[in-house]
Amino acid sequence: MKNANLVSRRAAVLGVTLLALAACGKSVADKSPSVLSAPPSAQTSSAPVKYGYEVVATWPHDPKAFTQGLVFRNGDFLESTGLKGESTLRDVDLKTGRVLKQVSVPSQYFAEGLAVVGDQAFQLTWQNGKGFVYDVDTFRLEKEFAYDGEGWGLATDGHSLILSDGTSRIRFLDPTTFRVVRTINVTADGKPIDQLNELEWINGEIFANVWQTNEVVRIDPESGRVRGVIDFSGLLNPLDRGPETDVLNGIAYDAAGDRLFITGKRWPKIFEVRLKTKP
Repeated sequence: MKNANLVSRRAAVLGVTLLALAACGKSVADKSPSVLSAPPSAQTSSAPVKYGYEVVATWPHDPKAFTQGLVFRNGDFLESTGLKGESTLRDVDLKTGRVLKQVSVPSQYFAEGLAVVGDQAFQLTWQNGKGFVYDVDTFRLEKEFAYDGEGWGLATDGHSLILSDGTSRIRFLDPTTFRVVRTINVTADGKPIDQLNELEWINGEIFANVWQTNEVVRIDPESGRVRGVIDFSGLLNPLDRGPETDVLNGIAYDAAGDRLFITGKRWPKIFEVRLKTKP
């Protein structure tokens, strides 16, 4: 979310400090199974599992893209970028970072999260209570829809749209009627976790980054309990940061390849990462 000039809202304190296991640049990946294939659903303790990471590969990213939503599709990325007058929906080449196709969002809107269901792409706006539905292949605008409150992150489990609004609440919406089907409240150790932003559905869990932190939480979609916390501190090398580089934001998952991608607002790189559980 949100412009760096906006008044900062303090992110929820998760009480977890993790060591970053890699910085930018390529690293040699081992052949161990990704922890993404085995959600920590059977853990005996209610405390979230702590994760580190390693960088598998890096890919170029438009350093002017104020990333709000990121989706892996057909070998490339669909990306929603924000800020009024700069918001877009893009098709981006993974290997080069080149924008293959894009449409601009009307200048009065600040675009937010993005999800794809079937042959439609759904894009939120921040404070207008309005979303847009596009043909995912042509980017032709098909219709608009309304929702209450702010729009931050958007994902899908293949059936519902999953929407965050900056609070600890996550709503599941019918993608046809946009009616709220159910709601969960996200907690860690019994305490609400707010500032939930960009979302991604990964193997039966909701991954959400906590705005203005380097943390991504793994959420049980039924109970709202945080199962795991990943600290991506150190992911973007200080040498790759410029005056306009903003916070981590952007989670995408390649289900077929079991690959996790992470980026940020106006970051020059997208990182393919592998998670590592901490002892």
